[in-house]
Amino acid sequence: MAEKTVGILTGGGDCPGLNAVIRAAVRRGITTHGYRFKGILKGWKGMMECDWEPLGLEEISGILPKGGTILGTSRTNPFKEEDGGEIVADNMKRMKLDALIAIGGEDTLGVANKLTAMEVPTVGVPKTIDNDLSGTDYTFGFDTAVNIVTEAIDRIHTTAESHNRVMVIEVMGRHSGWIALHAGLAGGADMILIPEQKYTVEEVVGTIRKRHARGKDFSIVVVAEGAQLLSDKGSDDEYVISEGGLDDFGHVKLGGIGQLVADTVEKGTGFETRVTVLGHLQRGGTPTAFDRVLGTRFGIAAIDLVQAGDYGKMVSLQGNAIVAIPLSVAVEELKVVDQEFYDLAKVFFG
Repeated sequence: MAEKTVGILTGGGDCPGLNAVIRAAVRRGITTHGYRFKGILKGWKGMMECDWEPLGLEEISGILPKGGTILGTSRTNPFKEEDGGEIVADNMKRMKLDALIAIGGEDTLGVANKLTAMEVPTVGVPKTIDNDLSGTDYTFGFDTAVNIVTEAIDRIHTTAESHNRVMVIEVMGRHSGWIALHAGLAGGADMILIPEQKYTVEEVVGTIRKRHARGKDFSIVVVAEGAQLLSDKGSDDEYVISEGGLDDFGHVKLGGIGQLVADTVEKGTGFETRVTVLGHLQRGGTPTAFDRVLGTRFGIAAIDLVQAGDYGKMVSLQGNAIVAIPLSVAVEELKVVDQEFYDLAKVFFG
């Protein structure tokens, strides 16, 4: 049987641990199965344009601790283009690929799922710092992001205490508040605002006032970028802040909720309030040990699926086991923060 040639791409936002997946998949494929690899550049954009480079043992040497992705990435959506799916399928043949490993979040894997329906041999690896993909307990990159945000909260705590200020920290989380909740709990935040919950101005202001009334002259508020504020109780009028415009997958480009919360708190309490937007700091830098190990396990499991010819699947972490689930299940709905977990955090509010 002729050796297989496997393509690997990384799509969507960059994420700590991507290179660990690439390294493990290539190492396993070459040393165990004698595969060849082609690194598809800039995500699905590379598949649309046949843009690739050889990927071998030399190329993966030393990449384990590096953040980002050596293959580059983009938010290109092939299915936004006319006959985009057919172009990808045709380019699979042009590049002589026997299989494709797509590493990404809901959008990247959504494309992979559609290609599976077109009988393109595809395997998915879940990647997002937001940890909001269904079917897997954790995605790599999440642990790194939480540790970065927790360290930032620790640092901001000291300046908040020194200046008797309310400090608002805006973190990533478009649809889910996993980063905000985990880091907020770990960092001792006094209020955590997430997209899964809706808050009135009175609730936010009241929580800060309650804390100051019991003698605390500083507060830390962590807010996910997708959180929403209602003007008053029972109202559907939302304060919505965004940069405007949509990406290739139709998502509004968010930004500004942290400043809105800070302005609201300062106006409602009279306490000096400052905002810190952590932004892309959360996605950058070297991955934690947990994310390196998880990425490595995912990469090896993805190659094992290719070897078994078990396509249309995504590798996932369930408990401490790596299992394969259908891509269709992985992308059908987002994993959001449940009420019980949020209620646990609320014990420490105010």
